[in-house]
Amino acid sequence: MAVRHRLIKKSPKEVWAVLADGSRYADWVVGTSSSYPVRGRWPQVHSAIGYEVRAGFFGFTNETIVRACDDERELELEAHAGPLGTARIAIELRPWGEHTLVIIDEHPLQGVGGALHNVGVEALIQLRHRTMLKRLAEVCEDGRGRPEPTRTEPRPA
Repeated sequence: MAVRHRLIKKSPKEVWAVLADGSRYADWVVGTSSSYPVRGRWPQVHSAIGYEVRAGFFGFTNETIVRACDDERELELEAHAGPLGTARIAIELRPWGEHTLVIIDEHPLQGVGGALHNVGVEALIQLRHRTMLKRLAEVCEDGRGRPEPTRTEPRPA
């Protein structure tokens, strides 16, 4: 199970504002080039955002569903990655003085990702989380990655 944390020099309310904006998902989630609403009101339970992953000329779209939400404290997501399967991603926000300790816990649920999960994959997830938390901190602390206008549909592949 890949667990990583980072201290972000903003209040839980300010960090939550970024997490609660589904259109900002691509600003901090590694590998995601865009995100857009699919159903419900993010981050309410059962709401979903679609996301696009691009690699050169290739791209695919999938969705992430909110499975649990405790405003300004915890967000649990189920990310769908096509043939790779699904993963559970839990993001916890802990007040730490004037700042926020953000803890991300991710593990595969089903599909190829779960079947092939091993120490090597765990190391790659740790590297991804380190970059993801760095990006989240940049977005929260410096306002980087300001969102484009919210799209309602994915770009053509």
